[in-house]
Amino acid sequence: MIFFFINLQSKSHTLYASTRMKRFNITGTCRPNEHYMVDITERLEIIKKMVAKGDYFCINRGRQYGKTTTLNAIKSTLENENYTVFSLSFEDLGQGLFCSDEKFCAAVLWLMKDAIENGDVCGLSDKSRDLILNSVDDSISPVETVILSSIFSKVCKFNDKPVVLAIDEIDKASDNSSLIVLLSILRKLFLDRQNKATFQSVILAGVYDIKNLKLKIRPEEQHQYNSPWNIAAPFNVDMSLSAEGIKGMLDEYEADHRKGMNTGEVATWIRDYTGGYPFLVSRLCLQMDEQNDWSHEGLLNAVKVILNERNTLFDDMIKQIEKFPDLKSLLRDYLFSGEKKKYNPDNKAFQLAEQFNIICTSHLGTFSIACRIMETRIYEYFMAEENESEIYAAGSIEKTQFIKGTGLDMPLLLQKFSEHFNEIFRTKDGTMDAKFVEKHGRKQFQLYIRPIINGVGHYYVEAETRDETRTDLIINYNNHEYIIELKIWRGDSYNTKGENQLFEYLKLKNQKEGYLVSFCFNKGKTPGLLPSVEQDGSILVEVIV
Repeated sequence: MIFFFINLQSKSHTLYASTRMKRFNITGTCRPNEHYMVDITERLEIIKKMVAKGDYFCINRGRQYGKTTTLNAIKSTLENENYTVFSLSFEDLGQGLFCSDEKFCAAVLWLMKDAIENGDVCGLSDKSRDLILNSVDDSISPVETVILSSIFSKVCKFNDKPVVLAIDEIDKASDNSSLIVLLSILRKLFLDRQNKATFQSVILAGVYDIKNLKLKIRPEEQHQYNSPWNIAAPFNVDMSLSAEGIKGMLDEYEADHRKGMNTGEVATWIRDYTGGYPFLVSRLCLQMDEQNDWSHEGLLNAVKVILNERNTLFDDMIKQIEKFPDLKSLLRDYLFSGEKKKYNPDNKAFQLAEQFNIICTSHLGTFSIACRIMETRIYEYFMAEENESEIYAAGSIEKTQFIKGTGLDMPLLLQKFSEHFNEIFRTKDGTMDAKFVEKHGRKQFQLYIRPIINGVGHYYVEAETRDETRTDLIINYNNHEYIIELKIWRGDSYNTKGENQLFEYLKLKNQKEGYLVSFCFNKGKTPGLLPSVEQDGSILVEVIV
């Protein structure tokens, strides 16, 4: 878009032209001509094939996961492929439109009418157009369900092109039984499609899975109706953003701004921290752009800013954790105890965590938190509940002595943690509750370091090394990186194995110094720092707790 500015103080009325540059977008729908975006052509090709087959399906993903952007893109793609697309949204429907099934049916027709009048529907025949425009008035007078079904069928019959219905924010209606009526109409037409014209495809998008939805007729009633949307085809499209896709977006940005960044390297960093979660990718890029720093240091600074802000994604994530105790318990056990739970698709907590894109699963039946940024934010949420604990207070009181230049005196920090942990949790006879330590020991270390690095650094847990015996914690503090392995003491041979594992990990991370925290239940084992171990030029500092 070109803007012309006239200098009224100049006799010559000089014209200046400037071009509006693209930007990274974190609010609303992304538009290719306005925003830097990852190319989703591959995703659109898969959806296009599903539409061509006549599939009815749901796009269920967490908040700000690119659902609306995908719907807008598929609308344009299908229109170019000779389809007529009604793209609607239930986002702004008021509760008054759900007071009766007939009122809701009229509201659906009104949305279709509004789309036509706004020029949002391409390739609609005159007969189909007039049928919808004449079917509902601006007062949204009630429409019988059988009439809505008939209008759907006739619009598809009279149109020259196949008609696709796409509805965004479908679960905005999930607390109302009227949604059952709409789904039933669409299902009946789908099953009778050999005898009666109907939509080529129906695409529903929302957070909650309409296929498994159960609705109450009225809030005070216990009886629930199962969703009739069992006709939906599986939608197994990966909507996370790949490192390669992020690189393509950064290549476009680099061509515009000439920052001199290595786009492939930066894309890998961004993917590592965000897991490809679309909102977090855009938010991280936006922050680095505003900082004008695309170095690794700039990335860490951007991560720190995001972890300390409130945004719609984090607000919704915490709301869901607080709303569902089973989900909260699952996440707490996973994060702090190292408890390995096999992913169970029939378990409610797992269903919720996956539905909100808080976890991701593997074909091996394991799961992990979706990304580092999200995991760290959830850690912080749980930690904040225990800011009054003794170990947190100890770290808070002594934090200044651990600052060494721009970094941390990690050996001293480990020594002091060992002292405080034993003062607080060992009994007078020198014993320790082994079950408590196994379940909560690593959590106590994280509570101890939290006030020390707060506001300056952050930490995350390496998902690949998390199990009931070992956890690798990575602390970033003023762009210094500290790798700490937390484990339970299982004997000398096991400890040697752990040391070798950490040396290998240090080599992989290109670090010369690592730290090992061993929680030991042996009465005769003396807590404190052990002599440093050196291997191939790397140093390992170990503390017994």
